[in-house]
Amino acid sequence: MRETVATRRARARKILRALERTYPDAKIALNFTSPFELLVATILSAQCTDERVNMVTPGLFGRYPTARHLAGADLSRLEDEIRSTGFFRAKARALLGMARAVLERHGGEVPRSREALTALPGVGLKTANVVIGNAFGGNALAVDTHVFRVSQRLGLARSADPDEIHEQLVAVLPRERLTQATHLLIVHGRRTCMARKPACPVCPVRTLCPWSDKTRR
Repeated sequence: MRETVATRRARARKILRALERTYPDAKIALNFTSPFELLVATILSAQCTDERVNMVTPGLFGRYPTARHLAGADLSRLEDEIRSTGFFRAKARALLGMARAVLERHGGEVPRSREALTALPGVGLKTANVVIGNAFGGNALAVDTHVFRVSQRLGLARSADPDEIHEQLVAVLPRERLTQATHLLIVHGRRTCMARKPACPVCPVRTLCPWSDKTRR
């Protein structure tokens, strides 16, 4: 029988409670001290591990502590500085475009609204929501590769489009817990519900998960 929205919402709350008990330390893994630093780090994190980004950003933030500094960076040098994060040419262009737009449109301050953030070069819905939820204290869901995979295995959403996954999850997750839900789903995807070898036998939400391909060992 098809699950109703109300039933799915109730199951989603149970899932979050179980994940909170299992991962009380769940939080964003990127290191930052300002909204600008988090915006830069999140752009760099595309198709790259947070660990690698955290290795690159200390030197980067030291050289470019503000949008004004980054806006004046040399493209070739910036590419070399972020090369190890992958897709460095596209990311360097995105960082320069973002910094110049923040400087020109917002006086050097990272905007707080989702609309203004997603209007910046290189900033999509996921990146905007990471900044809103973690730098500005808002409640926002960020669909990264882990949230995308885990939410579908848990039967909370279903789509090939991350933006559609976002909309479906927002409809069933508690609005006041969207940022924390992001952290919990990500850490669950990293520690238990891995892409290739999920640890289903020890999964804290196994009984709440309808995924038909659960592993037995």
